[in-house]
Amino acid sequence: MAEAFIVEAVRTPVGKRGGGLAAAHPADLGAHVLTALMERGGVDPAAVDDVVFGCLDAVGPQAGDIARTSWLAAGLPEEVPGVTVDRQCGSSQQALHFAAQAVLSGTQDLVVAGGTQNMSMIPIAFASRRAAEPLGLTEGPFAGSEGWRARYGDRPVNQFHGAQLIADKWGISRQDMEEFALRSHQRALRALDEGRFDRETVAYADVVADEGPRRDTTLEKMASLAPVVDGGSITAACSSQVSDGAAALLIAGERAVRDHGLTPRARVHHLSVRGEDPIRMLSAPIPATAHALKKTGMTLDAIDLVEINEAFAPVVLAWLRETGADPERVNVNGGALALGHPLGATGARLMTTLLHELERTGGRFGLQTMCEGGGQANVTVIERL
Repeated sequence: MAEAFIVEAVRTPVGKRGGGLAAAHPADLGAHVLTALMERGGVDPAAVDDVVFGCLDAVGPQAGDIARTSWLAAGLPEEVPGVTVDRQCGSSQQALHFAAQAVLSGTQDLVVAGGTQNMSMIPIAFASRRAAEPLGLTEGPFAGSEGWRARYGDRPVNQFHGAQLIADKWGISRQDMEEFALRSHQRALRALDEGRFDRETVAYADVVADEGPRRDTTLEKMASLAPVVDGGSITAACSSQVSDGAAALLIAGERAVRDHGLTPRARVHHLSVRGEDPIRMLSAPIPATAHALKKTGMTLDAIDLVEINEAFAPVVLAWLRETGADPERVNVNGGALALGHPLGATGARLMTTLLHELERTGGRFGLQTMCEGGGQANVTVIERL
């Protein structure tokens, strides 16, 4: 049976909105991790079959197939192509899936997966709303679709509404969410202070570490914030941070490992993606995880570490309740509430962190999942070698 291996994984620090990466061209962020990936991987860049990157809001500097642009901006061989994918927040996790599937199929041997995003430069949902305004299209991607309206009516389709629906359905209180958010910051700060991210991170200019975690945050400060949805309980503290960054992984098949003398660090054990209610939108990691465990014959007891994206606090809290997972194995170094969520790059960032933490702790299996627009969720299981 064919295998797909992770040979190398690297990321930039995650910059906060308006922070040290705010003025960086997103292709230069991508180029930065690609350069580091090729250097650390010790492979001839000309041997790469394809570059698959995630990126959302592909307008302006993020348009024009930024996977290809990033590779060329890094000064890497022109004969290597690139393609950009959009599965919303899971775009670079899906990039990893496409890369691994190409290797598993035998049609390619060495593929780069990753993502880049500068949310300070291009605000979230700019492509779906503001970019279309000059064309007279002001109501978003679902307005005007007769099929969509027949099926889902005029219910709001946005992440804040979905997060509130999850909090309501699972009876998750504001206090529950704020305590979880505080724990995310505390774990992220511990990871930074202990140097847990040092091996996976390549400084960009003067930005040497993640900018998002707040040392001065408290439950009292969180309690003072106004809800983002009228009458709701979701606040900015319970939401992932607007961020900038990039990450990349080198995926190799058995032939590439042999021909290039590579040392695999992990094996891709499982790949899947599932969908559910696009209005609630963010709860798909629950059925997606159940599907993945059924397909693999595994239980969560066999999973040493989990990275589930903290798009909003109730996403993870509902997942924990439904799966019964051990919270001490989940997001052990904090998550997007503290570290930030550079949309198109987060999937690759999570996998980079998961791989390095498995190596640090000696764990065997790691599972990654994340909620995505349209009510979707990817699940990846890796085995450390």
